[in-house]
Formats: sequence, structure tokens, C-alpha cells
Amino acid sequence: MYATFIVHSVSAKEEEQIKPDYLVFGVVPQQSAIKLAQNWIPLLNFISEKSGVRLKFSTAKDIPTFEKRLEEGAYDIAYMNPYHYVVLSEKVGFKALVHEKNKKIKGIIVANKNSQIDKLEDLSLQTLAFPAPAAFAATLIPKANLKNKNILFEGQYVNSHDAVYRNISEGRFIAGGGIMRTFNEYPEQFRNELKIIWTSDGYTPHAIATSPHVNEHTRQQLSDAFLAVDVLASSKELLSPLGMQGFQQAEDSDWDDVRSLNINMMLGQQ
Repeated sequence: MYATFIVHSVSAKEEEQIKPDYLVFGVVPQQSAIKLAQNWIPLLNFISEKSGVRLKFSTAKDIPTFEKRLEEGAYDIAYMNPYHYVVLSEKVGFKALVHEKNKKIKGIIVANKNSQIDKLEDLSLQTLAFPAPAAFAATLIPKANLKNKNILFEGQYVNSHDAVYRNISEGRFIAGGGIMRTFNEYPEQFRNELKIIWTSDGYTPHAIATSPHVNEHTRQQLSDAFLAVDVLASSKELLSPLGMQGFQQAEDSDWDDVRSLNINMMLGQQ
């Protein structure tokens, strides 16, 4: 097995000293570390074998910690949300490699299925759950839409998409933000307790991007491997757990739709 499971507990400097023969692949913790490992490690094993570049799976305890580690250089390559990429491509020098193909990321607002919440106006003066301050489609987009409609609300951060859905289904929050992919991956018996009351426009999805120290030869090897995934007979086994169809080559300009929103949110906030 090439890709192994770690949750970071070391500094970026320490990580540099112990990873001479592999690249650390960071995954934004939208879900639990165990679920992410189960879903991502089979794909990373394939990429490692196909490219000859050994990848080591990593995540963080929550999204703000993940953001800080991105800025510190703890990850050589990472799956990050569109806003993370827009900020860190400029601030750190992350370079886009691929993104999910035939996909636009859409934010959603969900409510308990048995509640009287059916439209955005019903959220006035309520407390809503969000994953983290800089979660793009699950926090920034829903909050901006509510504010544009002059709907007053309070927001609380619960660290992951799954935690948003769980808190709403268990009645601790009346509604909250998420995205279609993680909502569809949430266990059906609990998902059936929720309803989607709003869906955003679509934006360029999460980036898989490399740290500036990853050379072009390695980037090409990795890119070729990601692009080869969906032509495999076994591709469904690798991609279905991630809710993806495959990957396409990415350009920095792909995220200009996100840049046009002129969002100004510091990363790493709890």
C-alpha cells in the first residue's frame, strides 16, 4: 500500500525532515478523518502506482487547522476548496493541477425535514450551522446570499459538513450550509431527515494543487495519473466513494469566477 493515513500533529519544518521519499497529500476535512481516509486512500494508491510518485494521505482535525497547515507548507499537494486555492495560489504559490471534471460546486442550505423552514425568509433571526468561516460553498456563498436578501441571522461553526448535517438532523440547529457532494454522501438514513431549501449557482470546484516546491516533471507525472483514472475498468470503485466522475486538467484562470466574487476572508479562523 502506497498511501497511508495520518492526521497532522507535526510542524511543517518537522514534516520536511521526515518525508524524503513521498509527497504529503492533504485533504480538506469536510468529513471525518476515517471517512476521508476510506474514500481517498484507494485513489491515492492508484495515483502512486501510475505516476511513480508516492503519496501519503493526510488531513486535519478541522478546516481552520487545515487552512493553517496549507499556509505553513505542511502539504506538498492538496485537495482544497475554491476559495482556499484563490487565496493560496497568490499567497503561497500553490499551482493548480487538476479538478473534478463535468462539475460545478453548488452551495446548499438544508433544514430538518420536519421543520416549518421552507424558504430563506424563514431563517430570519435564526442561528445557523456552518462548517468553518472560509468554507467556500457551504459558508461563504450561503451567508452572502442571505445578507444580499437582508435576512438577519447568527452563524456558528461546527468544523465539518457532516457535523452541520448531524446537528440539524438532531435538532440542535434549525438549518445550515453544505454542498451537494457531501450531502449526497451523508448516510441515507440520516439524510432522509433533512431537506434542501436553497441551492446556489455553480462555481469551479475544488482544486488539486501542488506546493511551489514540486517540480514540473513530478507535476506532469501526477497530472497524467489523475487524468487516467476515469478510463480504467475499475474507475467506478475509485471515484464513486468520492462522488466524482473523473478529473480534468486545470488552469489557474479556471477559478476566475471565484475571484470575481471579491471575497475577503482570512484563512485559519475558528
